[in-house]
Amino acid sequence: MLAKIIELSARNKFLVFLLVGFLTIWGIWAVYHTPLDAIPDLSDVQVIVFTDWPGRSPDLVEDQITYPIVSSLLAAPKVRAVRASPSSPFLCLRHL
Repeated sequence: MLAKIIELSARNKFLVFLLVGFLTIWGIWAVYHTPLDAIPDLSDVQVIVFTDWPGRSPDLVEDQITYPIVSSLLAAPKVRAVRASPSSPFLCLRHL
């Protein structure tokens, strides 16, 4: 079967070149017209926690919410860093 395909291709060089040219043009067209849905995110995996405790002071939020969450996240396996940035009225925890 493979020998017949090679023999047919050798006898019909023009058709082979025409087919290769068509496939090349079609491939170039496909590259330019294929929509790009998403660009992969190559950054580290992060968990961001936003907390809100209306009517409470930032110090109380940090003592009652931030410290227990940071302590438990630091105890998790394969954790490289935990960053807490208290800002009123929200607290942002970043788990790397």
